[in-house]
Amino acid sequence: MTQTSAQDEIRVAVSTVIFALRRTPEDVREWEIVMPVVKRTRDPYEGDWALPGGWLRPDEGLADAAARTLRETTGLAPSYLEQLYAFGAVDRAPGRTVSIVYWALVRADEASAAVAPENVEWFPVKRLRGLAFDHDEIVAYASWRLQNKVGYSRIAQGFLPELFTLAELREVYEAVLGKSLDPANFRRQVEASQAILATKEFRTGAHRPARLYETNQALELADRGPLRNQ
Repeated sequence: MTQTSAQDEIRVAVSTVIFALRRTPEDVREWEIVMPVVKRTRDPYEGDWALPGGWLRPDEGLADAAARTLRETTGLAPSYLEQLYAFGAVDRAPGRTVSIVYWALVRADEASAAVAPENVEWFPVKRLRGLAFDHDEIVAYASWRLQNKVGYSRIAQGFLPELFTLAELREVYEAVLGKSLDPANFRRQVEASQAILATKEFRTGAHRPARLYETNQALELADRGPLRNQ
């Protein structure tokens, strides 16, 4: 029988890509996608930024490990947490390491309320480069998945509170897709999809009252998004 040496061991890590929206410093009327990264405090890549994560414990499941490492590294406990992909290139890290990557969506209020360690900072995804290991590749893949999934699912609502306006929902889509959407056409597609339901509540402000909507929980998430043809 062939014995397995320490050099032959394959370690399993869990990392998470966390997406949130915030107003851009240049124009508070526009949103940008941001995510938190952690400054590494030890080799390899000491001093570089990396995705939050950690090692899988023998006594926990993958989703539990993702939730635990998020709490420990960023203070976040997102309600939307989904397994994204497994990254296992032979040379991706010193030693043989397979990383099970999750992705999460957090609302702006959840992100601002989280108490994170000093070595955690939020950066705009479009300007985030030079991460440790293969984390640039992971972020690029997660961003691609987000852009694709927003067109056929209700994932956009993961950025919003329980009640939201049509304008707020459209702004989420514009931030994710990186383009402007015609308000009238967006309204027609959203209403035709039945992905959201109008409530009897309104948000008042400087302009005329805006009706508040909620997600239609009766529909399946996988195939009833409002922008299938955008």
